[in-house]
Amino acid sequence: MDEQALKAILLKENAEFRRVHEDHQACDKALEALRAKSHPSPADADRERELKKKKLALKDRMYRLMADYLRTR
Repeated sequence: MDEQALKAILLKENAEFRRVHEDHQACDKALEALRAKSHPSPADADRERELKKKKLALKDRMYRLMADYLRTR
């Protein structure tokens, strides 16, 4: 099963995966907004670092949930 198909299944069937995926998407949109600023402040740079860390942790969680799903199938 390819990654996209697995994500589609988990988005339908797994509430935790859906929540984590939505949070990941929200971080991505927030990062895009920060990057669009013409003159980011030092606080913006700090926020960008925090969002990148959070986004990575959420991605790791999604991949763990995907691996768990495949292992229990």
